Amino acid sequence: MDIKKIAAQMAKSYEESDITMLSCNQLPDKGEIISILEDLKSLFFPAYFGKVDCAEPREFAEQLLSSVYYRLKKQIELALSFNSQKDVKERAENITQEFINELPNVHKLLIKDVHATFEGDPAANSFEEIIFSYPGFYAILVYRIAHLLYLSRVPFIPRIMSEYAHGKTGVDINPGATIGEYFFIDHGTGIVIGETTVIGNHVKIYQGVTLGALSPRKGQSLSGVKRHPTVCDGATIYSGSSILGGETVIGKDVVIGGNSFITESVGDGAKVSVKKPEHIIK
Repeated sequence: MDIKKIAAQMAKSYEESDITMLSCNQLPDKGEIISILEDLKSLFFPAYFGKVDCAEPREFAEQLLSSVYYRLKKQIELALSFNSQKDVKERAENITQEFINELPNVHKLLIKDVHATFEGDPAANSFEEIIFSYPGFYAILVYRIAHLLYLSRVPFIPRIMSEYAHGKTGVDINPGATIGEYFFIDHGTGIVIGETTVIGNHVKIYQGVTLGALSPRKGQSLSGVKRHPTVCDGATIYSGSSILGGETVIGKDVVIGGNSFITESVGDGAKVSVKKPEHIIK
């Protein structure tokens, strides 16, 4: 076996590829980003995931915020510098400061999501059970963190976060989606929410739902175009339903029955269902 010959072939392949193969710049550390996520989970719900002296909650929060700030800033610097963007250190510091400033608002949103889950799921025994064990709620928690970084146009990191949650929960929420207050995901597995999806307040979504694009065949030419649906306040979408298209609007308080396939808008207050299939038993 001629190792030198194979190595030369690989080096040539590196040079000919239009994908960056070798770089002096380092990509963000996935392990560190996941660790930051876990610390933020502890910050939001210390009784469940943190080690906090009940008498000193402010000191606990201050130490954790300080740690997250410096570690996240470093990862954002790496993300920005990989593509050789200008003023990397200054931009990373500004983005991280804005991110930290928004965390109290994220916490308030997450508390509302807990309430929405408890009110929407008769199987939920307590708020504590939801926070500690519900995969849908965890997916929402990670989304709300990743969305802040997406809005600040941070490369890599928002998608690393969302795909980590996707792998753990089976819920795929693109960090670019816009999701309102009191969001409830039940069961969760198989849910897909695309990048340009807009979801209002008090919306309920069940397992296997896709909020997707009508056709991705045009690829990058569709980047930045609204290609996923809008779901208005109070809508409920039951399991296995697919709602597709950037011009598709699901109106207020609409109920979408299971296994529906929708590519056109539905007016406020409507109920959509699929005809009961005919069973053939032999």
